[in-house]
Amino acid sequence: MAESKSNLATEGLSGQVGNFVFRRRKADGKVFVSVHPSEHEGEPTEAQLKVRSKFQEAVIYGKSALADPATKAIYTEKAVSGKSAYNVAVADYFNAPNIKEVDLSNYTGEVGSTIRIKATDDFEVASVQVKIANADGTLVEVGSALSQSDGLFWLYTATKLNESLLGDKITVTVSDIPGNSTAEEKTL
Repeated sequence: MAESKSNLATEGLSGQVGNFVFRRRKADGKVFVSVHPSEHEGEPTEAQLKVRSKFQEAVIYGKSALADPATKAIYTEKAVSGKSAYNVAVADYFNAPNIKEVDLSNYTGEVGSTIRIKATDDFEVASVQVKIANADGTLVEVGSALSQSDGLFWLYTATKLNESLLGDKITVTVSDIPGNSTAEEKTL
């Protein structure tokens, strides 16, 4: 993208001039120029409606995130390179966290045995839940994993004795600040 450092012809412009739209970014005062968007004829497709709905939800989330001082502080801290806290919050809404690894090698069914989870998010993983159920569906336990000092791994420590591991299902659910979640199920 071309950039003009000092241009008397565009200084102070905003809005539409002919077929061009001038926008000034609030964060740093930079002016951006683009061609006016054209009107699309016909009904929007199902995919377009889905994207519009998701964007509308992201805008609502962005506004509510900035209305809460604690959440606003989190997003403000990460707003760099001309981005606003609002932009960061809206972008965060669009991306669910990822589960990179579920390590069951240290889970023996004994109280105190552990499950290690590697989880990432474009912004921040807020919580990791672990659910352990027997093969017949009987719930053994549910609880939260604790974030490790590296910020990448989470550790769940078993609190109940589980004598029958064969066919047990371990479900890990990772959530981010906007509430997006990703789940993965492992069978022993």
